[in-house]
Amino acid sequence: MTDLYGLPIEGAEFSKACGGNTHPDGEACVTLAKIGADAWAMGDSKRPNAEPLRFTTAELDAAGIDPARFDLSA
Repeated sequence: MTDLYGLPIEGAEFSKACGGNTHPDGEACVTLAKIGADAWAMGDSKRPNAEPLRFTTAELDAAGIDPARFDLSA
């Protein structure tokens, strides 16, 4: 298994998706970037300095997260 946190994310192009859950500070959004053949980095647009979490395509699928919502393909 690939060490997802060992994959570089410098230069990764993150796409943002927002949806329905509003907060006094603005709408809740997440960012997603493909960082490998079966690897993704997901960040929180409200916490841009926080390290993005890493997931496999299967883990995104199990969580109900579709990369197509971010205009990305698995």
